[in-house]
Amino acid sequence: MKLRGLYAITAGDTVTALGLTEQVARAIAGGACVIQYRDKSGDPIKRLAEATALSRLCREHGVPLLINDDVALAAQVGAAGVHLGRDDADLAEARARLGDDAIIGVSCYNQFELAEHAAATGADYVAFGSFFASPTKPEAVPADPALLQRARHELHLPAVAIGGITPENGRALIAAGAAMLAVISGVFGAADIQAAARRYADLFDS
Repeated sequence: MKLRGLYAITAGDTVTALGLTEQVARAIAGGACVIQYRDKSGDPIKRLAEATALSRLCREHGVPLLINDDVALAAQVGAAGVHLGRDDADLAEARARLGDDAIIGVSCYNQFELAEHAAATGADYVAFGSFFASPTKPEAVPADPALLQRARHELHLPAVAIGGITPENGRALIAAGAAMLAVISGVFGAADIQAAARRYADLFDS
């Protein structure tokens, strides 16, 4: 599966009249090529119900669903894979649990050494950020676009850019080497989710 395009990450705290499944359906209709379920509520019943519904929706549309930080939940709902951060499960453990076909991505923040390690241990993509000020993670470390350029030349993995990305500033990150733009509030905080997703997805067609 080619990982390129808009990588839409759900925002559990976004206030909207739409249910989560409908929000994600609209993001997919707008061109999202990957969905990540991210929920920090700590409510296991809510998380299981939402992840199950999203797994079904994403399978229907042929779009991979990745679960943020939770290998067990990814296995339970039959998600396409998982995204791991610094303090999450070991990549090898995640691979053993989810299988060879699972998509496993790793947050590398602004450290290329983490990306090298992730590549060496079997990651399917690496993520760098924050490239711009992020309303979701205002304390995030700043990342330089040179990381994307280096990843494109030295790693044989797609690189994901995250952090304050807009349709206006995203084009430069793609030019630098980003295979995917990861977006939370820019998509799910928009009044028209489908139109917002389309503006990001169109950057990869131009």
